[in-house]
Amino acid sequence: MAHQLIIDAHLDLAFSAVQVNRDLTVPAATVRTQDGENVRRSFGSCTVTWPELRRGHVGIVFGTVMSRIDPNDEWTRSAMYCQDQCHGIGRGHVAYYQVLEREGLIRFIHNVSDLNELVDAWQAPAADTPIGLVLAMESADPILSPDNVAEWWDLGLRMVSLAHYGISSYSHGTGTEGGLLPRAKPLLEALAAAGIIVDLTHTTDQAFRETLETYDGPVAASHHNCRALVPGQRQLSDEMIKAIVERDGVIGAAFDTWMLDPAWEKDTPAYDQATSATLDTVVDHIDHIAQLAGNARHSGIGTDLDGGFGTEQSPRGLNTIADLQQLPDLLEKRGYSAEDVTGILSGNWTRLLSRTW
Repeated sequence: MAHQLIIDAHLDLAFSAVQVNRDLTVPAATVRTQDGENVRRSFGSCTVTWPELRRGHVGIVFGTVMSRIDPNDEWTRSAMYCQDQCHGIGRGHVAYYQVLEREGLIRFIHNVSDLNELVDAWQAPAADTPIGLVLAMESADPILSPDNVAEWWDLGLRMVSLAHYGISSYSHGTGTEGGLLPRAKPLLEALAAAGIIVDLTHTTDQAFRETLETYDGPVAASHHNCRALVPGQRQLSDEMIKAIVERDGVIGAAFDTWMLDPAWEKDTPAYDQATSATLDTVVDHIDHIAQLAGNARHSGIGTDLDGGFGTEQSPRGLNTIADLQQLPDLLEKRGYSAEDVTGILSGNWTRLLSRTW
């Protein structure tokens, strides 16, 4: 069976390259031989590089700018003390993507014309067909103020989450309790004016509600799973899922095992435990969203692979991101039509982007 185009709505590629110090132009197996022990213990075994994306027919990605304020970051030791630092790191991430575009490896997607051209090209890609990149931002800390939004738009930014772990400059995030901060409303107004999608991932329940009350533009959850299947604040409740569906948003299924396996022990190193979660478990979350929505138009892929974890903390049976091509068969076995499968793998994200632009 020919490979289907997959769109992955959340990959921290620049973070992996610039801050974890991985050469993403080589196969994952090569990166694994280059990673030092500290990297392997902190971030696991590499699963995502540009060659692996190409092998998996993941032809379009939402590549992130990812830098957040968190003076207590004892895990990645990559968080910053102030927004100026976050802005600098974020611009460095953009510079990384810009170099790859100059080399012809990727192509920024800015508008519907760019999107349609890349979707068409990946129906039968040549060896040198670039991977399309939609620039996204995980935590809005790199945006210094609402006046800075236009500059980021010009750089290609098309989707933004207000927070990550902890408390950002604009909102409470995962692991905290609270809502939007006073600076959030002016930022949301600027994002709406620019037509930038707000990513509801990592917001607290209160911030989630307040964002939807404040912001009337397009929304999504780039990498999120279902609280009904795996309890915890990081997951979406059924009410939250329905709220995103009502706004015609899309929810990308995340592949981090602790969001798939209720028995996963977050305080135990990944290399000291094993999970029962498989790619079929990912489909469970995709299906739960589809059942709540009454259709498959709001389920998508947002793996977050290599987003601070590696293959040891990924679903069993996944060695690299190229293994996403197992998903079409798994979805078909669940009774999804060919049209629904295409929608989940790519079409739902293209519909959201086209409608937004």
